[in-house]
Amino acid sequence: MAMTKKELVLIVAKETGLTQVQVKRVIQRMLHHVVEQLKEGNTIELRNFGVFKVRRRAPRRGRNPKTGQEVPVPEKRVVVFKPGLVMRKDIQ
Repeated sequence: MAMTKKELVLIVAKETGLTQVQVKRVIQRMLHHVVEQLKEGNTIELRNFGVFKVRRRAPRRGRNPKTGQEVPVPEKRVVVFKPGLVMRKDIQ
C-alpha cells in the first residue's frame, strides 16, 4: 500500500502540532526545491536517508512489441535514488 502526500501531511501535523496547511506548504516547497535542483543537474544528499541524482541513459535500439520493428530510443535523463546506510539497515 502506498502512502499519499495527504497521509504524510496528517502524520507530520499530528506529531508537530503544526496545522495541516503549514505542513503541506513546507512539504510542497521542499519537493519543489528538490525537483529544481535535479533539473539543474545537482545531487541532493540527505544524510542518513539517501542521495537523489540525475543520470543520463544512453540512446539504444528498442523494439516495437506489436510489429517487432526496431526503433531508436533517444538518450534521456533519469532520476536515481540510492538509500543511505541508516535507511538500508532500518528496512532490512
